[in-house]
Amino acid sequence: MSGFPWAAFAQNLGFAAGAAFAVMLVTFAVAVRKGLHRIVDVAWGIGFTAVALVSFAASAGEGDDVRRVLVTALTAVWGLRLAAHIARRGRGHGEDPRYDAMLAKAPGNRDLYALRMVYLLQGALVWLVSLPVQAAQYVPGPVTGFAWAGAALWVCGLFFEAVGDAQLARFKRDPANQGKVMDRGLWSWTRHPNYFGDFCVWWGLFLFTCDSGAAAAVSVVSPLVMSYLLTKGSGKPMLERHMAQRPGFAEYVARTSGFFPLPPKPRR
Repeated sequence: MSGFPWAAFAQNLGFAAGAAFAVMLVTFAVAVRKGLHRIVDVAWGIGFTAVALVSFAASAGEGDDVRRVLVTALTAVWGLRLAAHIARRGRGHGEDPRYDAMLAKAPGNRDLYALRMVYLLQGALVWLVSLPVQAAQYVPGPVTGFAWAGAALWVCGLFFEAVGDAQLARFKRDPANQGKVMDRGLWSWTRHPNYFGDFCVWWGLFLFTCDSGAAAAVSVVSPLVMSYLLTKGSGKPMLERHMAQRPGFAEYVARTSGFFPLPPKPRR
């Protein structure tokens, strides 16, 4: 489909960058005041929500209204649920060990190092990964099967994320499970139901751009980057290195799919 409004979309890229970095800079100011940089993880979902809302406002009169409302609402629901979940999970805890370890190596001021290496980097990633959310707002023409397939994939992703997070939280609340590996519910089908859910969410949002070859071409980098981060970068590999020494983890790995859900193998 031709007619993609490149000039308006290019302007939107600037608005989206401003929204993403504004969220991160406000979060940085709060984190410095509290002396707790782990709250940047809460800002991840909020950043995507801000980009979606800014893009929705900026694209008025450009793309199809049904597509614009859908992609904005789905992004906001995903982002705000994730932010609330991370905020609840971190309440009452000190600094995240990942940030402690990183900032211990800071050459000079820890806060300024965190600003460069965490907040600004995450702001740039929010901008990059949100490209389908931005581009979908400008796709001309009514929604087709691509958008509805994307919405269905998004629902699947949110199910795995929300249910997986709830199952893990319930498991951890039981003192009898301290030090044990969670291997129940969705966690018996994949070692990372929340990461698999994230994968589905972003490929689903990408499908909203597929009624326009131009929008899809400029946006496909987003799900590819997210897929890499989840499976090869800061997601699955980092968490599994952290879990590797936990009793029973090797057996769990042997019987449970590493990413895509599959029926669990029988226990030995």
